[in-house]
Amino acid sequence: MEEKLFTISIFTENHIGILNRITVIFTRRHLNIDSITASESEIKDVHRYTIVLKTSYWQVEKVIAQIDKLIDVLKVFVHEDEDIIYQEIALYKLKNQLIIQSDIEKVIRENHARVLSVSPEYIVIEKTGHTHETQQLFDKLKMYGILEFVRSGRVAVTKPMKELSSYLKEIEENQP
Repeated sequence: MEEKLFTISIFTENHIGILNRITVIFTRRHLNIDSITASESEIKDVHRYTIVLKTSYWQVEKVIAQIDKLIDVLKVFVHEDEDIIYQEIALYKLKNQLIIQSDIEKVIRENHARVLSVSPEYIVIEKTGHTHETQQLFDKLKMYGILEFVRSGRVAVTKPMKELSSYLKEIEENQP
Protein backbone atom coordinates (compact mmCIF):
# COMPACT_ATOMS: atom_id res chain seq x y z
CA MET A 1 0.00 0.00 0.00
CA GLU A 2 1.79 3.11 -1.25
CA GLU A 3 1.41 6.24 0.86
CA LYS A 4 1.14 9.63 -0.83
CA LEU A 5 0.48 13.18 0.25
CA PHE A 6 -3.16 14.21 -0.19
CA THR A 7 -4.86 17.58 0.24
CA ILE A 8 -8.50 17.38 1.28
CA SER A 9 -10.76 20.42 0.83
CA ILE A 10 -13.90 20.32 2.95
CA PHE A 11 -16.64 22.90 2.50
CA THR A 12 -19.05 23.23 5.42
CA GLU A 13 -21.67 25.40 6.96
CA ASN A 14 -20.21 27.47 9.79
CA HIS A 15 -21.47 25.56 12.82
CA ILE A 16 -19.82 24.98 16.16
CA GLY A 17 -18.18 21.57 16.54
CA ILE A 18 -17.88 20.64 12.85
CA LEU A 19 -14.09 20.65 12.94
CA ASN A 20 -14.14 18.28 15.92
CA ARG A 21 -16.49 15.88 14.11
CA ILE A 22 -14.21 15.94 11.06
CA THR A 23 -11.00 15.29 13.00
CA VAL A 24 -12.58 12.43 14.94
CA ILE A 25 -12.92 10.56 11.62
CA PHE A 26 -9.15 10.77 11.12
CA THR A 27 -8.50 9.72 14.73
CA ARG A 28 -10.72 6.63 14.44
CA ARG A 29 -8.77 5.52 11.37
CA HIS A 30 -5.40 6.23 13.06
CA LEU A 31 -4.47 8.85 10.47
CA ASN A 32 -2.20 11.71 11.42
CA ILE A 33 -3.05 15.14 9.99
CA ASP A 34 0.10 16.91 8.76
CA SER A 35 -1.57 20.34 8.58
CA ILE A 36 -4.99 21.89 8.81
CA THR A 37 -6.15 25.33 7.75
CA ALA A 38 -9.59 26.80 8.27
CA SER A 39 -10.96 29.87 6.51
CA GLU A 40 -13.97 31.45 4.88
CA SER A 41 -14.58 30.41 1.29
CA GLU A 42 -15.62 32.44 -1.73
CA ILE A 43 -19.27 31.82 -0.82
CA LYS A 44 -20.91 33.65 2.09
CA ASP A 45 -21.42 31.48 5.20
CA VAL A 46 -19.45 28.57 3.71
CA HIS A 47 -16.16 27.68 5.37
CA ARG A 48 -13.28 25.68 3.98
CA TYR A 49 -10.96 23.30 5.81
CA THR A 50 -7.79 22.30 4.01
CA ILE A 51 -6.29 19.15 5.50
CA VAL A 52 -3.02 17.56 4.42
CA LEU A 53 -2.13 13.98 5.28
CA LYS A 54 0.05 11.15 4.08
CA THR A 55 -1.82 7.91 3.52
CA SER A 56 -2.92 5.46 0.85
CA TYR A 57 -5.47 6.29 -1.83
CA TRP A 58 -7.70 3.56 -0.39
CA GLN A 59 -7.66 5.14 3.10
CA VAL A 60 -8.26 8.68 1.86
CA GLU A 61 -11.26 7.52 -0.21
CA LYS A 62 -12.81 5.94 2.90
CA VAL A 63 -12.18 9.07 4.96
CA ILE A 64 -13.72 11.47 2.46
CA ALA A 65 -16.76 9.21 2.10
CA GLN A 66 -17.29 9.40 5.87
CA ILE A 67 -16.73 13.16 5.99
CA ASP A 68 -19.13 13.68 3.10
CA LYS A 69 -21.90 12.03 5.18
CA LEU A 70 -21.66 14.60 8.01
CA ILE A 71 -24.73 16.84 8.23
CA ASP A 72 -23.00 20.25 7.95
CA VAL A 73 -20.56 19.19 5.21
CA LEU A 74 -21.54 20.53 1.80
CA LYS A 75 -18.79 18.99 -0.37
CA VAL A 76 -15.43 17.21 0.02
CA PHE A 77 -12.65 17.06 -2.55
CA VAL A 78 -9.37 15.17 -2.45
CA HIS A 79 -6.35 16.26 -4.50
CA GLU A 80 -2.82 15.17 -5.15
CA ASP A 81 -0.09 17.83 -5.32
CA GLU A 82 -0.11 18.04 -9.11
CA ASP A 83 -3.84 18.97 -9.05
CA ILE A 84 -3.44 22.06 -6.88
CA ILE A 85 -1.51 25.27 -6.43
CA TYR A 86 -0.47 25.64 -2.80
CA GLN A 87 1.68 27.62 -0.41
CA GLU A 88 2.52 27.89 3.28
CA ILE A 89 3.82 30.85 5.24
CA ALA A 90 6.56 30.69 7.84
CA LEU A 91 7.69 33.29 10.36
CA TYR A 92 11.16 33.31 11.91
CA LYS A 93 12.06 35.47 14.90
CA LEU A 94 15.81 36.00 15.35
CA LYS A 95 17.97 37.93 17.78
CA ASN A 96 18.87 41.31 16.31
CA GLN A 97 22.65 41.18 16.22
CA LEU A 98 24.27 44.08 14.34
CA ILE A 99 27.44 42.05 13.82
CA ILE A 100 25.72 39.46 11.60
CA GLN A 101 22.95 41.59 10.09
CA SER A 102 24.54 41.69 6.62
CA ASP A 103 24.90 37.87 6.64
CA ILE A 104 21.21 37.50 7.52
CA GLU A 105 20.22 39.99 4.82
CA LYS A 106 22.08 37.89 2.25
CA VAL A 107 20.29 34.71 3.37
CA ILE A 108 16.93 36.53 3.22
CA ARG A 109 17.56 37.74 -0.34
CA GLU A 110 18.83 34.36 -1.56
CA ASN A 111 15.69 32.66 -0.21
CA HIS A 112 13.20 35.25 -1.49
CA ALA A 113 12.03 36.01 2.05
CA ARG A 114 11.28 39.42 3.54
CA VAL A 115 11.73 41.26 6.81
CA LEU A 116 8.40 41.96 8.53
CA SER A 117 9.60 43.68 11.69
CA VAL A 118 12.81 44.99 13.19
CA SER A 119 13.27 46.01 16.82
CA PRO A 120 16.40 46.46 18.93
CA GLU A 121 15.89 42.94 20.34
CA TYR A 122 14.72 40.90 17.36
CA ILE A 123 14.01 40.62 13.62
CA VAL A 124 10.96 38.84 12.19
CA ILE A 125 11.32 37.27 8.74
CA GLU A 126 8.54 35.90 6.53
CA LYS A 127 8.89 33.22 3.88
CA THR A 128 6.09 31.96 1.65
CA GLY A 129 6.56 28.71 -0.23
CA HIS A 130 6.37 24.96 0.02
CA THR A 131 7.35 23.11 3.20
CA HIS A 132 10.80 22.17 1.91
CA GLU A 133 11.52 25.84 1.07
CA THR A 134 10.49 27.16 4.48
CA GLN A 135 12.43 24.34 6.15
CA GLN A 136 15.50 25.12 4.06
CA LEU A 137 15.44 28.74 5.26
CA PHE A 138 14.96 27.52 8.85
CA ASP A 139 18.08 25.37 8.52
CA LYS A 140 20.09 28.33 7.21
CA LEU A 141 18.86 30.71 9.92
CA LYS A 142 19.39 28.24 12.78
CA MET A 143 23.02 29.29 13.20
CA TYR A 144 21.92 32.90 13.89
CA GLY A 145 19.77 31.90 16.88
CA ILE A 146 16.09 31.41 16.12
CA LEU A 147 13.96 32.62 19.03
CA GLU A 148 10.64 31.51 17.55
CA PHE A 149 9.46 29.68 14.43
CA VAL A 150 5.96 28.97 13.13
CA ARG A 151 4.68 27.55 9.85
CA SER A 152 1.07 27.74 8.71
CA GLY A 153 -0.93 24.91 7.27
CA ARG A 154 -1.25 24.57 3.54
CA VAL A 155 -3.53 26.94 1.66
CA ALA A 156 -4.49 25.61 -1.74
CA VAL A 157 -6.60 26.30 -4.78
CA THR A 158 -7.33 23.71 -7.42
CA LYS A 159 -6.29 23.83 -11.00
CA PRO A 160 -9.25 24.03 -13.43
CA MET A 161 -12.32 22.39 -11.97
CA LYS A 162 -16.00 22.89 -11.46
CA GLU A 163 -16.74 25.81 -9.13
CA LEU A 164 -18.12 25.14 -5.65
CA SER A 165 -21.19 27.26 -6.44
CA SER A 166 -22.08 24.76 -9.22
CA TYR A 167 -21.96 21.86 -6.75
CA LEU A 168 -24.08 23.77 -4.24
CA LYS A 169 -26.64 24.59 -6.94
CA GLU A 170 -26.87 20.88 -7.88
CA ILE A 171 -27.37 19.92 -4.22
CA GLU A 172 -30.13 22.52 -3.89
CA GLU A 173 -31.87 21.33 -7.05
CA ASN A 174 -31.79 17.66 -5.95
CA GLN A 175 -33.40 18.33 -2.58
CA PRO A 176 -37.19 17.84 -2.40
